[in-house]
Amino acid sequence: MIFERFLGADFRRRRLLAKAPAGPLRDYLATPFPAKESASGEVAYLALDLETTGGDPEHDEIVSFGWVAVNGKRIDLATAQHRVVRLRAAISPTSAVIHHITDDEADRGCRLEQALAELLQALAGRVLIAHRVETELDFVGRACERLYGGRIVIPAVDTLQIAIRKQQRRQQIPRRGSLRLHALREKYGLPRYRAHNALSDALSAAELFLAQQADAPGATPLKSWLSPSASRFAA
Repeated sequence: MIFERFLGADFRRRRLLAKAPAGPLRDYLATPFPAKESASGEVAYLALDLETTGGDPEHDEIVSFGWVAVNGKRIDLATAQHRVVRLRAAISPTSAVIHHITDDEADRGCRLEQALAELLQALAGRVLIAHRVETELDFVGRACERLYGGRIVIPAVDTLQIAIRKQQRRQQIPRRGSLRLHALREKYGLPRYRAHNALSDALSAAELFLAQQADAPGATPLKSWLSPSASRFAA
């Protein structure tokens, strides 16, 4: 399967589609991805953030999802969604301090299956936007594998990687904390929202990506923004 990493994401989508069981994962894979040669300002995106109980998708759980659609250079706030997930295990005090979601709130949440199905429907045909996108790819991929018995591939842009590449081109060494989402937003004069809320962090990543696009010279094709992380299977 190693050679597949060097093939296009849409090629891998079609390979996975041929083996995917009926359901939300297959429906997602049935929708073609935007062409890499498309102008990035004309592509459909979905900004996503997850709050989790920890950093290991094999053992930790998704606590909440937040997402909002970005159509070209416009954020569609009418599509904004926030889902708190009913967990299998109790939330640790450390985790609750970070994302401010209690056991009682999680108990009133929806099942992971419902939230994931809604996410995949919203994500179909779009490019994912996230800050440090590996977290979203790994947790969504593991959830698809566990719930649907299949793997997923997701084209994505990572606002963190974009910032790192920009500093590398300028031969700059990042200061401690300067690559965090709120710090990067400050550089573009964007307002600071409450951190560690899945929806506000998704909106923060969407706004940051639009600012990064506006700061780029000339029209930039989508392939210039795509994250190397999107070249793997999210699983």
